[in-house]
Amino acid sequence: MATHILGLLEDKLKAEITTSKVLVVGAGGIGCELLKNLVLAGFEDIEVIDLDTIDVSNLNRQFLFQKKHVGKSKAEVARESALRFNPSATIIAHHDSIIKPTYGMSYYQKFAVVMNALDNRTARNHVNRMCLAADIPLVESGTAGYLGQVTVADIPLVESGTAGYLGQVTVIKKGVTECYECQPKPTQKTYPGCTIRNTPSEPIHCIVWAKHLFNQLFGEADPDEDVSPDAADPELVGEAGKAALDDNNKKDDTQTDGNITRVSTRAWAKSHQYQAKKLFTKLFTDDIHYLLTMDKLWEKRRKPTPLTWDSLPSVGDEKDNAGLIQDQRPWSVERCRQVFQTSVNNLYNRVKNEEEKEKKDKDKDEDVSLVWDKDDSDAMDFVTSCANIRAHIFNISQKTRFDVKSMAGAIIPAIATTNAIIAGVIVLEAMKLLTGRMDDCRTTYLSRGRKRVLVGCSLDPPRPGCTVCAPRPELSVKLDTRHTTIRTLDQKILRGAINMAAPDVEIMDGKGTIVISSEEGETEHNLGKTLQELGIVDGTRLNCDDFLQSYTLVVNIVHCEKPEDGTEFTIVGNSAELKKAQDEEAAQKQKKLDTEKKTEKTEYGGETSEEAMVTEVEDDDLVCLEDDEEELEDEELEEELLEDEEESRKRRSDDIIDEIQPLKKLKSGSCSSSGSGGSSGSDVIEEVMLD
Repeated sequence: MATHILGLLEDKLKAEITTSKVLVVGAGGIGCELLKNLVLAGFEDIEVIDLDTIDVSNLNRQFLFQKKHVGKSKAEVARESALRFNPSATIIAHHDSIIKPTYGMSYYQKFAVVMNALDNRTARNHVNRMCLAADIPLVESGTAGYLGQVTVADIPLVESGTAGYLGQVTVIKKGVTECYECQPKPTQKTYPGCTIRNTPSEPIHCIVWAKHLFNQLFGEADPDEDVSPDAADPELVGEAGKAALDDNNKKDDTQTDGNITRVSTRAWAKSHQYQAKKLFTKLFTDDIHYLLTMDKLWEKRRKPTPLTWDSLPSVGDEKDNAGLIQDQRPWSVERCRQVFQTSVNNLYNRVKNEEEKEKKDKDKDEDVSLVWDKDDSDAMDFVTSCANIRAHIFNISQKTRFDVKSMAGAIIPAIATTNAIIAGVIVLEAMKLLTGRMDDCRTTYLSRGRKRVLVGCSLDPPRPGCTVCAPRPELSVKLDTRHTTIRTLDQKILRGAINMAAPDVEIMDGKGTIVISSEEGETEHNLGKTLQELGIVDGTRLNCDDFLQSYTLVVNIVHCEKPEDGTEFTIVGNSAELKKAQDEEAAQKQKKLDTEKKTEKTEYGGETSEEAMVTEVEDDDLVCLEDDEEELEDEELEEELLEDEEESRKRRSDDIIDEIQPLKKLKSGSCSSSGSGGSSGSDVIEEVMLD
């Protein structure tokens, strides 16, 4: 079939397709469609990389996989399946993480085009920076259930992801267009620790608590995620809370050289051989009784009800479940206890086997940490059962396993047809890049409108003050320098929030003081010290360099008292220069919007669309069975699309979705049309997709 397709293409494009080396990052929902499209279009030199393995929930939309492939590498199986379409193609598969140092700048420079089909922001940010550093265009894309987006960046990279109803494809080129991080992404919603531990009031609070518990018992524990009741809750005053804390310390703490040392949840569980009944009693009986002694907490709240292992209530029996798939059936409390017991046993056995293997192979007696994964059946069962038991205790509505998986993984279900459409547009944009037609590249939106299916717009220029692609990236971080440690700066701010891979941090004091080094062991002695102890105070400027990403960032430290909600730090953004530029940009866009409202028609034959959502969240999620929904009326759609851009950016499709990209305006004056020198590639999209 590839031969027939190549026969339809001009000689120059045909030559580029058959000789160019391309990279596909991700082999999930969009990645499978993309790999198939590339092979059928005649591409013969392809590399694909994905760290994930195939889960049964992938089979409904990732058509390169079959039931016999469950548990195997996505990249390797996708390669085998794609080669059946064109056995003469060369496809190299990597079952690995794209963030590893192995895949440095020299690796990216081998490719003519990079195409992303990723499912998380950290990896997207990393590939974006690597493509900018290598000065190669990138194609970025994302889908949201029924709709999608594709974008192009500097090193030819094509990016993708799925998320509910909208999507987009765009091209990113260094110094010419916006990069992936030019538009600020909403931060992940967090919840105060005392609310999670003491006074949950929503299902998501119980789910977060259950995920923290998983890490405490089987994963890499974070002291800030301790699930034990918190007697330091600011709401607590009086002797009752103090007495409860004293009693709890007597039960759970050990005495060492006169100092009280709290026993970790994992150490406690290990000392009891992870017996499910004892864990249940501690978590859902003893800890709840302890919470009840904190009288001040329950003056205006309904008190929780402790549960006991042998006498569970009969409410929530599994009835009227006919016609529901297994994950959508509600569980009774008794069923939750059974699943809790089974999952604890399975997870403990996995940890124990891994520890024995480590001890045998490396002669080391160390704890093994499991990583929570929404596609890990035991992990999902554990979180679902724990969350629902805790929800019952606190009189909160319980959720099905399907709902918990969506909420715990911040997932919007993927739609196979949307993935296919967006993957097709990705290839069309890549073809433009291969023939040097950067001016013809467009941001293409897949919309819900009846009159327009695909809408193409010109690419936006780099955003002034972007913390990644600006000439001198700079941002400010508000934190308490007296209490924030270097470990927090390294792990949570630079590696976590800013997504650096291996930062080296130097105080810009004229002395070149190094506080964090990417070389192992060089600055480990600093990790436990506070910023203030190392002379990092209000107004200090830090030069943060990531050699792997070829990325340098200046971080301005702004001291502030630690807020009551427990937030450790806040990334403020850029300088006053950026604010001025943003204000000017907003004024220009508003002026343009006022002009566009007068426009009656566009090349697509409908009224001008001033806005479209750019949505991006995780792909590769779960089976989604949805009821038919009424299509929006044209009038309602147009009214929604014409809302102000800044307010649109503040909207969120749901509290559980933290990967939604800001809303982005479609400008009629910049939309591709035959009267504005539109490319043949753009025309192809329009002819194929429009009525």
